Amino acid sequence: MIKPAAIGLFDSGVGGLSIMKEVRKLLPEEDLIYFADSAYCPYGIKTPEVIRARCFSICDFLLKEGVKLIVVASNTTSVAGLDLIRKHYRIPIVGVEPAIKPAAELSRNGKIGILATGVTINGERFSSLVERFGSNIEVFTQPCPGLVELVEEGKLDCPQTEALLHRYMDPMLVHGSDTIVLGCTHYPFLRSLVEKIAGPQITVIDTGEAVARQVSRIVNTLNQISTGKQGKEIFYTSGSTAKVTPIIQELWQDKSLTVKHIELNT
Repeated sequence: MIKPAAIGLFDSGVGGLSIMKEVRKLLPEEDLIYFADSAYCPYGIKTPEVIRARCFSICDFLLKEGVKLIVVASNTTSVAGLDLIRKHYRIPIVGVEPAIKPAAELSRNGKIGILATGVTINGERFSSLVERFGSNIEVFTQPCPGLVELVEEGKLDCPQTEALLHRYMDPMLVHGSDTIVLGCTHYPFLRSLVEKIAGPQITVIDTGEAVARQVSRIVNTLNQISTGKQGKEIFYTSGSTAKVTPIIQELWQDKSLTVKHIELNT
């Protein structure tokens, strides 16, 4: 166990590392524990009931590791289970939601496109965001099956990934969207391809930095911020370490890190 209390983060796979990177930038002295639920990835094709069961199992594990705060580093998971998780646990729980509000504010022509999973787009939390912040704009939503799997395989810049992004993005670009929201934590790792397809006139945004700021605010409010040392990271996965470790090493840009396998019951 890392001491003092760490910040815990989890996702269906490696996508939540995009959030963790932003947390690390703002809180360099905090210890971070990351759980990639790779055995159940992608969550986007699972039922909300399955996703919620995994959430509770992972949160229980992170609490045993002594974390002081948990980041649900997944849009899909936040849509499916964030409210229930917050009611169940006493420590702060930070979720992720698509950046509809900032996209609406940034859009010049009132047309935004959102790339996300089907679970996210069909969830009540997403509908509430669109209702609150998208009432005066046109919102083009696009579920993106297959993208999470490509990121999990480390295919961040290849013809297959570019072709799939074209399939999902071209309709929203034809529709006139001038702002594109990366509504899944896996998608920021595809930002270079997204921006290549979109062109320089299109704004591409995600929520990683905003989530990190919220984490920083909470840690400071709780007066539990770590100081005086460089923070450490511990990585866990429910999947194959032989498969997951090289991907996490690439995305975290540290070839020396190790990933531990953990079996969790649901």
